[in-house]
This record gives sequence, structure tokens and C-alpha cells, in this order.
Amino acid sequence: MTPGYWPQACAELSQRSPALSALIAQYPVSVLKTRGEPFETLLRAIVGQQISIAAADAIWARLAALLDTTSPLAVVAAQPDALRAVGFSLRKVEYAQDLARHFLDGRIDPARFDALDDETIIRELVAVRGIGRWTAEMYLIFNLCRPDVWPVDDIGLQKALVVIHGLPARPALAELRQMGEAFRPWRSVATWYLWRMLDPVEVQY
Repeated sequence: MTPGYWPQACAELSQRSPALSALIAQYPVSVLKTRGEPFETLLRAIVGQQISIAAADAIWARLAALLDTTSPLAVVAAQPDALRAVGFSLRKVEYAQDLARHFLDGRIDPARFDALDDETIIRELVAVRGIGRWTAEMYLIFNLCRPDVWPVDDIGLQKALVVIHGLPARPALAELRQMGEAFRPWRSVATWYLWRMLDPVEVQY
């Protein structure tokens, strides 16, 4: 499912930024699509931490062959050695199973999220081991399709901002945050197209 706000966001961003206008025109069929399954989205984000897209995809394919990736119970029940065998580090085994326990005991209840603002959801998610702000922001973008997320800690976004502003080096986080103000209230969409500047392959969590 692609968010209904996407065409309006693209139109407004194209008017504000020549760089984004060019990217949107270059990738006319590149749009965000949500998988719609909260647990699986977060599990994918954990799998993808600090490794390449290709490596994450390979691990995910082996995990999907092992168990139902939409089922917290299946992840909790999996033997750590089985998860290690598909490519999980020992730490990611711990993170995945802690995430599953949070879903099973109701500490994470996605049914509540529609009524919560972005920062409240982030606070709830970062209580899980292995989920930091970046992972929570990926959830906001890729599962909840929140339109105005600016994941300033994302290395790809940082590199793209350096390129479009012609900077000699990556600026401080405070300056990177300020750069995002020009794209409100569509910072998630701006991020999507800035990622395309560095990698035309779409990432879907």
C-alpha cells in the first residue's frame, strides 16, 4: 500500500527543491510501500542493522525458510543455534527474541499506535533491546507511513545532503536537522528520494 499523500508530497517538494524535483522525475515509479505487518517490519530492521542490503536480504530469505517471520511466537520458540545458522549474530538473536517477547506480552501493541504521535511511539520502541531511534524511525516510515520523519542519524541521508548542498564534509547533526526544515511536512518523502540519489534499489522493511 502506498500512502495517499504521496502525489501531493511529490508536487510540493518538487516546487521547493530543484534537486528533489530532478530525483522525483528520475524515479517516477519509486514509491514507498508498506508491508503492513508490524512485527515483521521491526524484525527486518534488526536483521538489516550494520550490514549491506544484499547480506540482509540473504539472511532474511534463510530466516523465512526457517520460520514464520510474522509470528513473535515462532521467533521466541526458535533455538538460538538455528537463528545463528541463518546468519544472525549472537546479539541479533537476543534482539529478535526480546522484540518477540515485547509483542507477546503486550508491551508493544501496534493497535494503539494510530492514536500516538511519532515521539511517543519512538519512546515505546526503543525500550526493546537492539532498537534505537533509527530503527524506530524506519518503523514510522515503512510500516506506519508517517509523512514527516527525518532520520538524521541515517548515513545514506547524511551523504545525500552533503551532495545536494555541495558541502566539503558532513556537518554536525544540528545542522542536518535544520536542513530538514525545508521539507516539512513531507520529510519522509524527501528522505525516500534522497536515498535514491545514492542507491536506486528500494529498501522495504
